Amino acid sequence: MEGVVDDLMRDILSAINPYDLMVTEFIRVVAQKLPDRVFYRLCPELLNEGKTPSGTPVRVQLLGQHPEWMAENAIKAVELGSHGIDANFGCPAKMVNRNKGGAVLLQYPEQLYQIVKAMRQAVPIAQPVTAKIRLGYEDKSLFMENAHAIYEAGATEIAVHARSKVDGYKPPAYWEYITQIKQELPIPVIANGEIWSQEDALRCMKITQCNDIMIGRGAISLPNLAACIKMSSKPYDWKQTLALMLDYTQKELTGRKSDYYPGRIKQWFTYLNRQYPEADKLFRQMRVHKNTHDIVTVLEQAHKAL
Repeated sequence: MEGVVDDLMRDILSAINPYDLMVTEFIRVVAQKLPDRVFYRLCPELLNEGKTPSGTPVRVQLLGQHPEWMAENAIKAVELGSHGIDANFGCPAKMVNRNKGGAVLLQYPEQLYQIVKAMRQAVPIAQPVTAKIRLGYEDKSLFMENAHAIYEAGATEIAVHARSKVDGYKPPAYWEYITQIKQELPIPVIANGEIWSQEDALRCMKITQCNDIMIGRGAISLPNLAACIKMSSKPYDWKQTLALMLDYTQKELTGRKSDYYPGRIKQWFTYLNRQYPEADKLFRQMRVHKNTHDIVTVLEQAHKAL
């Protein structure tokens, strides 16, 4: 989730949820071995033994099309402290796909195979090499061939977003396709797509027969979703969520991305609207403001009123 789940959001969410693993925003690989500073910028957890401040392991994710350069950067990420390496074959963004990255590669199973194989050969066997895919690009006809290509290349596990690129994020998620992949592959298969609650998670796991799930948009729509799923915690109410957003605000404004705060906090509100009717009302008040001070004032006043 580029531009959304950065290191600060990972810090905030891992502090209140029992995540087994978090994955970075993708690091774009073109035709070079990236300098250390790129990895540290997108994954500062590498300076903390590859973990968030609360101790959740973090895995660097790469996005690219060239096997040799994906391999070179995979080994560098692991050497810097990443807990394994992940390849992104699921991003549906038009700009990414135009540059032969992300979901567009799902049209070419052989290329998926070569990329994952090169990464697996480069990375020490003790370190996981994983991949995230969708069910296809324009259709789902190659979903099983793509899954087999990634497995046969040596991937440790595969995460499957249960939609094609063309499906985007429109409901439903086609979990039954993941069921078929799970039945055929001997490696762990992780289910993803349309998981917004504990009920969704349990239903997804029952249908797909997967022991593990991955959450994305749901994780920021309901901030303690992972705790709800794993520990049957009570979902955060609006007051708790607003307090969390103020904590996020304080950390954001003292961090390196403070200039982007107005856009980022508004973006978070677009996800919160799904779970909290109060979020839509508050967003209408703050969206007219462009400067940080006014937005923070709106948030603080709303929290005091609760």
